[in-house]
Amino acid sequence: MTLTQQILTIGTMVVATVSTRFLPFLIFRSRKTPSYIHYLSNVLPPAVFGMLVVYCLKDVQFLSAPFGLPEIIGIVTTIVLHVWKRQMLLSIGGGTAVYMVLVQTVFA
Repeated sequence: MTLTQQILTIGTMVVATVSTRFLPFLIFRSRKTPSYIHYLSNVLPPAVFGMLVVYCLKDVQFLSAPFGLPEIIGIVTTIVLHVWKRQMLLSIGGGTAVYMVLVQTVFA
């Protein structure tokens, strides 16, 4: 890819990202936000995280060693941290860190 192509690609991505961030504010600035948008704002975040959990666990072999123990310990760590502190970044980061330490050292 040439330098010109790289610049055009990056520029296109910037315009697409910025426009999707500001488009809702432009559309709904002078009128009340529809109820289905409020509904989606409540149900989509948990649905996305549920989908990510299913995706992350789809290839785990629970019937052969290590029986999914690193994944289960990482998930339990994430849940405990979230119930304890209610900070999503800490919960996800802590669970990921515990999982990575386990698969790199204990279950290597």
